[in-house]
Amino acid sequence: MTVKVNEEKSRVVETDNSVFPGFTFSGKKIRWTEKAFREFKRRIKRLTGRSWFVSMEYRLQKLAQYVRGWMNYFGISENYSPIPEIDHWLRRRVRMCYWKQWRLARTKVRNLLKLGASKKVAIPVAMSRKGPWNLSRTLATQVGMTNKWLMNQGVVSIKEMWVNIHYPATAR
Repeated sequence: MTVKVNEEKSRVVETDNSVFPGFTFSGKKIRWTEKAFREFKRRIKRLTGRSWFVSMEYRLQKLAQYVRGWMNYFGISENYSPIPEIDHWLRRRVRMCYWKQWRLARTKVRNLLKLGASKKVAIPVAMSRKGPWNLSRTLATQVGMTNKWLMNQGVVSIKEMWVNIHYPATAR
């Protein structure tokens, strides 16, 4: 059996100028492309959209499924610098979804108190007219919806996944 090469699609270039589906090379390092990263953020925004009225359990299940798939493909990238920022951004998006789901001020106060925030910080934040995105970064939401609590709810950590892919023995 002989293999025919499509000369219109084939080319020989240096690694710095080549692009593999979703990846590019920078010297000896492999990185994801900007286009792939923009698509990742777009999909995360869609999965954590404030107006997607589904249960948080379903939302977090779909989000975890997508993030795991993305990391299984793009996790080989040696580009660590944006990973902590993405991880923080993802958790903030999830906090925003919870905030939007709670809707009423008394529900927000009740849930924040239940999660360990004090009345002194929970009430003013719940009564605030600022939007869910701004309020997802306040002291009350950070104290109430901690990273550990979010992990227990089913939010996956992109940072932890990247570390497990690149340093499997030290991560455990």
